[in-house]
Amino acid sequence: MAAADRKQNIVSALCKHLSTLSLDPNSYSTNLDKDIKSLCIDIFNSSPSGPSITKDNELMKWVEFASNFPVDSGTSLKALSELNEDLSKKSVILGNGLKISEADIVVFAAVHSSVISLSNSDRNKLPYLLRWMDYIQTKGDVGDSFQKILLEKVQFEPPAAKCVKKVEVESNAKKTDTETKPASSSDVDSKKKNNTGVKKAAADNQTSAEKKLPEKVDDKDKDISVSLLKLQIGHIKKAWKHPSAESLLVEEIDVGEAKCRQVVSGLAKFCSPEQLTNRLVVLVTNMKPSKLRDVISEGMVLCASNEDHTVVEPLVAPEGAKVGECISFAGHDGKPEDVLNPKKKQFEKIAVNLFTDDKGVATFKGIPFMTSAGPCTSSIPRATVK
Repeated sequence: MAAADRKQNIVSALCKHLSTLSLDPNSYSTNLDKDIKSLCIDIFNSSPSGPSITKDNELMKWVEFASNFPVDSGTSLKALSELNEDLSKKSVILGNGLKISEADIVVFAAVHSSVISLSNSDRNKLPYLLRWMDYIQTKGDVGDSFQKILLEKVQFEPPAAKCVKKVEVESNAKKTDTETKPASSSDVDSKKKNNTGVKKAAADNQTSAEKKLPEKVDDKDKDISVSLLKLQIGHIKKAWKHPSAESLLVEEIDVGEAKCRQVVSGLAKFCSPEQLTNRLVVLVTNMKPSKLRDVISEGMVLCASNEDHTVVEPLVAPEGAKVGECISFAGHDGKPEDVLNPKKKQFEKIAVNLFTDDKGVATFKGIPFMTSAGPCTSSIPRATVK
């Protein structure tokens, strides 16, 4: 893309974003000989908050990024990879929860054409960048001139699914290798003798692989939204051992309501009551209250677990997160159920897509659990979450 076209895209998107000010992008088109930073400053200064915007060093750093974004495809891919890395722990450029800023608009317009021109294999290396671009294009009001980037091109897979794929690939590779070898008469005889054993081994392998698969979900449930869950930041005021179950702990958790909630968790093997006290956790607060060994439980503490379930820990809310605030997911704005219906297994269907990424960020299909202070995390990467 020519530099002038990129500048025009940034001017149009920024004026559209600031449309309440009735900014006309054509009035800036005659100044495209200026650099991107100067153009952005001109537009910012046309708004009442212009001086405060231009004094925002973090925002202006990203305007500088857009101004210096390379045209060369090889260099631009490196810059996009760095942007992808930066977005791995936040939903928007400035990290203000889900609030879209001028920095998001400017950077989006600057990188859009480069992302569109990437091959599918290169795009698949940039999941956080694509998730952010989809969110900005859907919620940022950047205008209709930008070609839609299809987020479904990127596959966010839970850890167990990747393990199974590896088993299948190795199995298929062995099968192909065997089929390409010429069979001698002794091989044929041996094959006949061992046919029963091979079939049994194949069945055992299939069973083993199936055990690694996450819980199966019907096709009609594949797109069930995480927005059905009401996830809130809770503060564990105190915790104690369950009176009649060694594997359970009971917690009193403040979620900003008039009364603290009592929650029963299967954490006794992994955490002591003292370790849980005063922690900020993520709590599912729209589950139907139920009794666990005669003790009422009014929610579920979400925890990360390694593959063999030998290490389990509650998700960690970021410092500065507010007690009672709801977790948000970019692109999922639906209203949570008042109370989840246990018969519909809504939580179970959503939970197969809850996991931590390579950096330990808690996600739904790769989309971070976001609070006003940043994403929720775990010290366990590639973990299941439930």
